[in-house]
This record gives sequence, C-alpha cells and structure tokens, in this order.
Amino acid sequence: MSHVTDPECSTTVRFSTADLPENLRVATWREHYSHTVLRADIDPGDDASFDATVVSRSLPGLQLVSGRFTAARIVRTREMIADGNDDLSLLVNQTGIVTVSARGREVTLRENDAVLISSSEAVVFDRRSFGESIAIRIPYSILSPAVVDVDDAIMRHISRDAPALNLLTGYANTLLGDDHAMVSPALRHHVATHMHDLTVLALGATREAADVAGNRGLGAARLKAAKTYIAENLHHRDISIGTVAAHVGMTPRHLQRLFENDGTTFSAFLLGRRLARAYRMLCEPRSGEKQVSAVAYDVGFGDLSYFNRCFRRLATGRNRMASGAAALHCYCTGAWISLRRVSSPSADQHQRNHD
Repeated sequence: MSHVTDPECSTTVRFSTADLPENLRVATWREHYSHTVLRADIDPGDDASFDATVVSRSLPGLQLVSGRFTAARIVRTREMIADGNDDLSLLVNQTGIVTVSARGREVTLRENDAVLISSSEAVVFDRRSFGESIAIRIPYSILSPAVVDVDDAIMRHISRDAPALNLLTGYANTLLGDDHAMVSPALRHHVATHMHDLTVLALGATREAADVAGNRGLGAARLKAAKTYIAENLHHRDISIGTVAAHVGMTPRHLQRLFENDGTTFSAFLLGRRLARAYRMLCEPRSGEKQVSAVAYDVGFGDLSYFNRCFRRLATGRNRMASGAAALHCYCTGAWISLRRVSSPSADQHQRNHD
C-alpha cells in the first residue's frame, strides 16, 4: 500500500472496471491497483464476472478507500510487505460478509463490523459474494500514542454496535461522497484530525486521547451527522432538536451547544436549510408550474404567512449582497415574482398588465 503521510494530499480518485471489456478487467485492476496502490494481489475466481468500483480520498495522514467488489480473494503477501509500509487500516464491512486472516487468526465481518489490520503484515481478505467495505488508513505513528496497546488491537473484532464506529463510518461516507476539493490546508488538517479522533475512540483510546477526542472529533462528527439528518428530513414538519438529538445519540442540550459553538442555533440552521431548498425549487426552470404554497409545505413549513416573511428577509439579504442584474435574474424573475403572486392577487394582475 502507498504511504499516507503527504501533508498536501487532498485528492479524490474513482476507478471502476464497469467501463472495461470483461477480458481486461482483472489485468487492468492488477496493473492499476494491485501492484501500485494496494500492493496486494487479487484472485477473482472468475475473470469474466469480476466487477469492482473503488473511490479513494487522501488527506494529511489519512486515506479513505471505499470498495465494491464481486466475490474475490485479495492477498498481501510477505514479498509485498517488504515495502516498509506500517500504516494501520481499519476495515469496516458495509454489506455482505468478508473474512480477514492474519497473525494466524481469522475474523469474520458481517454488515458494519470492523477489524484493524497492519500493512506490515501478510493479510488475506475473502469475499464470497458481492459486497462493499471502507478502509480507513492512518500511519502507525499517529495511532500508536493514542490507542491503548495498538498492537494488541490488530485483528480484534469490533462490533457494529460501537457508537464511535457508527459515527466514524458516517463521516467517512460523507467525505467519500463529496467531490469538492478542500483548498485550504487548514481545513484538510482539521477534517483529518477529526477522523483520527474517531478512529482512536473506536479502537480504544487512552484516557488523555479520549478526553481530547471527545471534545474535538466526536463533537464534530455528531454535529455533521445532525446536519445530514436535518437535510434529509426537512420535509417533516415535526422535526425538532429532540428527534435529531435522539438520532445522533446525545441530549438536546448538548446538541444545542454544538450548534452554538458552530456560530448558530438549531432553529436558525433548520430555517436556513428550509429556505435554501425552497429558493432552489422556486428557481428551477419549471417552477412556475408549482404553487409557492406547495413548495413551502414540501420543505417543512406549516404556516404560509411565516414562510412569506422569512422568504422576504432572504430576498432582502440576497439583493443587498448580489452584484449585478445577472446574479439576481433567477431570483427576480422566478422566486420573488412567484411569492408576490401568492401574497398579493393584485400584484399578480399588475404583473400581467405590465407584461
């Protein structure tokens, strides 16, 4: 495996065999990944049916790799470990069943179970059917001081029920699904540090590391999980800080503090997301075919008058910040006119007469 210590790494790479002829899939995979990136060989059993998709993202001291494979055996041999790489990888199995063998032990991972492996040791992965997994790779030098006996943690089964593991996997999936580049070096280090903290907590942190991670990475991951849940459930009018807090496993008061430390409140964040989604919907080319009231209710508002007041404040802010008529074209010709039609029938008639 390639090392993950480059402080300027921030790339996202996608590779899939789906676009390749079936007779070239295994050979291309070996050339592109097995011998250069993973430093591991693969035996798919049936070359013709082999299919694999891999997404990887590198950050300072961190590499995330998500892989979807048909049945295959992946082997890192003793010859391959001569590259001197001692990175540790937390392998989280997301679907299907995979068996990991190393150190004379065998660990079977069912959905969302995990195991820590070392790049400095021979390892065999057996996947007997199609499935997906995530590997979180971090240098040994980062994990060793923060994990209680990290060498003993290698090849120890980690249950899917571990709270820190669930947060870690959710955070990793979010990063792998986001193609936006992290331009700021400070942001890259910030995100990588949060991932380090969550990994340490999942493996068994020392007391000092647990205190640091609990105040840093764990809070950031829970806040991100809360924001994701809100974005996915805006249409529920009864969504509350209580329901969101229960989803991420914390008290409403603690969650409110996380939002406050982020410079906002739960209510302000929820309102902002709903208005932003309504704005996008009203700016769509065919927005004139949909009533503004329907848009308001679709994004979770239960009171049209309240939506109108909030949307007008958004309009005022956007008008003040915009530079030039082009930036306002979508807003003025779509969302704002539509809102006026709902708010004032006479304004609608005036617009038609003006046209």
